[in-house]
Amino acid sequence: MKKSDALKAPFQPENFEFSDESAVAEIISRYPQGRQQSAIMPLLDLAQRQVAETGPFGDLPIGGGWIPRAAMDKIAEICGVAPMKVYEVATFYSMYNLEPVGKYLMQICTTTPCWLCNSDAIVKACKDTLGINIGETTQDGYFTLMEVECLGACTNAPMIQMNDLFYEDLTYDKMVEILQALQKDEIPPHGPQNGRRAAMALNGPTSLEEQAKKAGVA
Repeated sequence: MKKSDALKAPFQPENFEFSDESAVAEIISRYPQGRQQSAIMPLLDLAQRQVAETGPFGDLPIGGGWIPRAAMDKIAEICGVAPMKVYEVATFYSMYNLEPVGKYLMQICTTTPCWLCNSDAIVKACKDTLGINIGETTQDGYFTLMEVECLGACTNAPMIQMNDLFYEDLTYDKMVEILQALQKDEIPPHGPQNGRRAAMALNGPTSLEEQAKKAGVA
C-alpha cells in the first residue's frame, strides 16, 4: 500500500493520545519558541514507539510500531502546523511506518553494494523461512519484510535492519538462523556475523594500527 493511501485506510483509529506527556514536553523544549515544528520528526518516532509498546492492532495477534493518522493530527496540533505538514514528513521518510507491521520489521538492503555481495540470498532466506514476500506480514504478526535503499553499512554487506538493530556480513544460512531465533523471541547478537570488528577489515586494522591496539580493538 502506498503511504498516502494508508492515511485513508479503514484500519485507522479515530483518536490518539500520547501516553507520556513528559516525553512530549521534553522534545518540544529542545527547540526555540516559535520553532516547535522542528519537533515533528522526534514526535513521529515517539508515536511509533508508543504503538509498538501498546501491543497488537486489528487482525494482527501481535505487532510492531506504526503511526496512525490520528497521531499525526495530534502532532500537528502540538506543533501548531497544518496536518498536511506532518503528513508530508511522515510519507517522505522510510523509517516511519504508516500501516501496521509485524513485531520484527525486517528491512533488507538491496542497493548495489549489498546486491554485489549477494543480498538476493538474504531475500531468499527470508522468503523461504517465513513464507511471505517483500511487503507482506506473516499471519502470526511476527514478521514484516521490507526492501530498503542503502542503510549505510556498505563495508559489511549484505546486511539488514531488524527494528533498531543492524545484522551485517550475512549469508543465507546465518539469516535463517537469525529468523529462527526471532521466531522464539530470542534476539541474536547484532552487528557483523562473521567475526569482523565493526567495519574493520577482516584481517584487522589497515591503518592507525598502534592506536587500534591501545584502544583494545585489535
